Amino acid sequence: MKACSRPMGARFISDRRSVTKGAGALALALFCVLLIAFAQRFGWLDEINVGLMTLAGEGRDTGPGGTVTMVMRLASAIGGTLGRITLLALVLAPLIWAGYRRSAMWLAGMMAVGTLLNLALKQAFAAPRPDLLPHLDIVHTYSFPSGHSAGNMMFFGALAMLFGRRGAYWSAAVAILLIGVSRVWLGVHWPSDVLAGWIEGLGWLAFCAIWLPARGGKQQRARNAAVRRHSIAGNEAVDPETVEGAARGDQR
Repeated sequence: MKACSRPMGARFISDRRSVTKGAGALALALFCVLLIAFAQRFGWLDEINVGLMTLAGEGRDTGPGGTVTMVMRLASAIGGTLGRITLLALVLAPLIWAGYRRSAMWLAGMMAVGTLLNLALKQAFAAPRPDLLPHLDIVHTYSFPSGHSAGNMMFFGALAMLFGRRGAYWSAAVAILLIGVSRVWLGVHWPSDVLAGWIEGLGWLAFCAIWLPARGGKQQRARNAAVRRHSIAGNEAVDPETVEGAARGDQR
């Protein structure tokens, strides 16, 4: 009995469409970053930037301001380069140990190239740090776009995508927001720097999501074990591509 099979090029057409959508999302994000950069350079965002940073400075001088500053310092340290590398290592180790090598490779590669993208954008725009408030953190790089904001949008966003649970997304959102706000509170980034970093990180995530491995052990095994069936004159035929995929697994 001859089994029905999908056209040979169907998967590749789907892949091309996914890459096109991902590339479009990244291009849109970078275009928005460029618009923010021009608006900031020509002073169109001064009122918002100065106003919000002034509020942060006033908050630092209040009674609870000292406690808030401690929290912001901690959030900024966790979201800094060293903090992200440490967290990344803590995540990669159990992923590899549990056999999810594809997920670990995806996460590490996404973060590595995303970090290089942010450094390239910083060099391209060469924006100085704000000097409205005394800096409560040591900074040596350019200001735009915020590396903390971009890097943690990528990292915590990627973790939420890998876990795929609502709680993971909410936790990621809180961490991303807190770390971004901390950079303004500490006086080392304009709010527009932070916004541009978030947009950059989100665009890079959208692009990298094309290669996102299936998440979760049970979900992965169920997907690999699933067999697509085609009804032909009362008989069922197994799709050979599915059987081959089930045998390979996730590596896991």
